[in-house]
Amino acid sequence: MDLLEERNDNCPYCGEPILLILDCSEPEQQYIEDCEACCQPINVLLNCSDPENISVILKRDDE
Repeated sequence: MDLLEERNDNCPYCGEPILLILDCSEPEQQYIEDCEACCQPINVLLNCSDPENISVILKRDDE
């Protein structure tokens, strides 16, 4: 499995498309990444425990 994965998604604040570079060296992670368009903090929930089914959930800071 490649430890870095690219994923396209949309910002939960402004809806603009964003490119995420996911580091799958840890099976489960939670971190904050700022949107490049609106600069709002996005909570990223990442689960790489199943390499065939990587789960990414993006949430607003107020959710």
